[in-house]
Amino acid sequence: MKKTMFEILNKYSHTGQFEFHADDNLRIVCNAPTDKSGVYIVWTNEQLLYIGRSGKKENGVIVHRKCGLGGIKDRLVNGHQFGKLPRRRIWPEKMREMGVSVLSVFWYDTEEDDPVEVERLLLAEATYKNGVLPPWNNQLY
Repeated sequence: MKKTMFEILNKYSHTGQFEFHADDNLRIVCNAPTDKSGVYIVWTNEQLLYIGRSGKKENGVIVHRKCGLGGIKDRLVNGHQFGKLPRRRIWPEKMREMGVSVLSVFWYDTEEDDPVEVERLLLAEATYKNGVLPPWNNQLY
């Protein structure tokens, strides 16, 4: 499976990526925006691990995450996963458990599209193509 498997993401022009090693400081290596909302996809080698999002559309307006760092970056760095731990702390632990040396993180500013809906579409496509959710996702929507 290629990292570009999701054609829906080709319509977004404000995108980026970074690599994260277990010994890195996620806050430093994450180049996602602090003032935009969207989706992010985490890969290792050719395995899709996780699809997530930051922000949502309320009353026709995109609401960006504003606490901490803000935006997509805040959700990637400070968002909780696997219980109550922020990603900056739990990802290195999970990587060591899995024997993974590097994560490739791709982020997309979904512009005026609702990040919740884009995430839902990505998860549905991934589940259809693979028969299961990405291993670090625990629910479809």
